[in-house]
Amino acid sequence: MNDAIRHLDTRFSALDALRALQRPPKGWLRAIRNALGMTTSQYARRLGVSQPRVIALEKSEMTGNVTVHTLERAAEALGCRLVYVLLPERPLADVVQARADFLADEQVASVEHTMRLEDQAVTDGQAGAALRRQIVEELLRRPGRLWDGP
Repeated sequence: MNDAIRHLDTRFSALDALRALQRPPKGWLRAIRNALGMTTSQYARRLGVSQPRVIALEKSEMTGNVTVHTLERAAEALGCRLVYVLLPERPLADVVQARADFLADEQVASVEHTMRLEDQAVTDGQAGAALRRQIVEELLRRPGRLWDGP
């Protein structure tokens, strides 16, 4: 397995507790601002914007129409730091392995189909399994090929 995948999977495993973390109903910006006892006017001054802009900012966080740069500035004005991470649903190594397995199964099925059409069907299950292992190994050696198709 690729060192970059192992490295990222190790880093992601340290973030497992974040998987259950949900955004507060009215957003992080508003939740933290309220917890600090800060009004929208006070927050606007800290951000250097108008009070209506703070309200729009908090709404844009909820709708997902806010830029990372804007969130960074907004977090800083609250004494926070924005942490941006794409947290895979499962380890990247598993994703790559599953994709290689899927493509190998497709290729083996295609070969077996062609051979049956040519009346050269392979009846030995071990030969099919060996071919599948060989395809998986080749795909894992060159993982860029995993993502060529749908």
